Amino acid sequence: MNLALPVVRLRVPTDEDALAWHRTFDHPEVMRYHGGRAAELSEYEELTARQRRHDAEHGFCLWTMLDREGRVIGFTGAQPWPLEWGPVGEIEIGWRLGREYWGRGYVTAAAQMTLERVRSAGVRGVVAMVDAENARSIAVTRRLGMRLGEVFTTPDARRQGHCYRLDLEGRNSQ
Repeated sequence: MNLALPVVRLRVPTDEDALAWHRTFDHPEVMRYHGGRAAELSEYEELTARQRRHDAEHGFCLWTMLDREGRVIGFTGAQPWPLEWGPVGEIEIGWRLGREYWGRGYVTAAAQMTLERVRSAGVRGVVAMVDAENARSIAVTRRLGMRLGEVFTTPDARRQGHCYRLDLEGRNSQ
């Protein structure tokens, strides 16, 4: 059974989005696979500024996700993999959603938009790095048509993760 996906809009993060992200992600379940606690506001300020630079340089970034009413509900998008381990040199697609918006299809809708935008920007393939216990994000990768590429252990937290891959060259527009 295919349910209609919700209306979602993506925009390049603004200065104000740093505070919105900080508030939206301040929930233990949201941060379970991202260090377990909300980041400081200054970290979101730096992240939104970095995403504006990514958009200017690459034509894509982690965009602020807005619902039909224009409320900030999370982010989704793509960026060059930022760490010195894992898929270095590749483009990672990712998402994070406020807890009260889970289970409604927002991430899938926004991630599909992201795939089309990065494909239009000339990206040939993307990866998604997902904690092996994060069943919700693993389900999103499957809905996007991604396939498990590698299994890894994070060097810092020593957690098992999965690297999902999607070739965008053979993908038709949806």
